[in-house]
Amino acid sequence: MRVHLFIPCLVDQFRPEAGLGALRVLESLGIDVDYTPEQICCGQPFYKSGRIREAARLARKTLSHYCDGRPVVSPSGSCVRMIRHDYETLFAGDPHLLEEARDLASRSYELSEFLVRVLGETGLGAAFPGTVTFHDSCQVRRGLGIWKEPRRLLERVAGLELREMNRSGECCGFGGVFSAKHPEVAGAIARDKLENALATGASWITGCEISCLLHLERQARCLGAPIRTLHLAEILAGR
Repeated sequence: MRVHLFIPCLVDQFRPEAGLGALRVLESLGIDVDYTPEQICCGQPFYKSGRIREAARLARKTLSHYCDGRPVVSPSGSCVRMIRHDYETLFAGDPHLLEEARDLASRSYELSEFLVRVLGETGLGAAFPGTVTFHDSCQVRRGLGIWKEPRRLLERVAGLELREMNRSGECCGFGGVFSAKHPEVAGAIARDKLENALATGASWITGCEISCLLHLERQARCLGAPIRTLHLAEILAGR
């Protein structure tokens, strides 16, 4: 199998280890992975800000990079949700682009979804000696219906103890541009999430959405809390 790897902006700029982890996991399964250096933002920040023209321009560029019919895998649930659901809205008035958007949507996958639902893989031979709790991002759990898949993968990681936090599916406060427009509210929500994570005694918070993890990491460091974040791909790659 040959797939495209779509790396989100935040992974590229702030947590490249997550992108490299996704690459290592896929290649360990014998998959040929293509990465397009010319790839750009999927358009989500503009779309959520109401800048539809700018979002559509970036979305058209994304469509042009992945028009060969192969699966597109990404370590970002929010980018996948954007491609899978919002591109159709962006191009509703253009039949040709709408067809391209629907085609790309049908073969775009969040990493854990691809591993479990498409490949049927749960035991990847990964090892991670530590206690971990899982944050269900809004875009991943409610936007894509993905929550069992990453847990099935984590349960098969040697040495890892998964401790569920209370209200794991509640928002962390990031919310895309929401955290930029309302930092006080976003920070308070993150602190509430961190309290639930800390109550588990875990040393790490993991998840499938880097924006949430970066938001929680920043708040944890500001508070001096003894907990840090790792993307699921980093754990599955053996960090």
